[in-house]
Amino acid sequence: MDHEHLRDLFAGMPRLSIRRLFGGIGLYSDGMVFALGGADQIWIKADAQTQPLFEEAGSRPFRYQGKNRTVQLPYWSLPDKALDDPDEALKWARLGLAASLRAPRQASKAKRSRKSPPQPS
Repeated sequence: MDHEHLRDLFAGMPRLSIRRLFGGIGLYSDGMVFALGGADQIWIKADAQTQPLFEEAGSRPFRYQGKNRTVQLPYWSLPDKALDDPDEALKWARLGLAASLRAPRQASKAKRSRKSPPQPS
């Protein structure tokens, strides 16, 4: 995936950054991942609220074959009509960012392992 094309396509996202992630790339706005890229495909984060919009637009879910089963991640393909239309791509990117903001935060492993010892009473 060409980073320059992605920067042009998602130029309207605040503080856009592109970083390596899971053998592909992650697209971030204000430090929140809203999309994944790889294998000439862009996948936008979705949740229960936005998934029906992706389905209606003909998007496909991000699936891969795990060791014993097919795994589906909460990302859907960027609709075809948005691939070369920055205004349309921005609409979907904002939906992805909104889904990321609604997602529950997970504590990092480092934070979970640094539990404070019980305090005497």
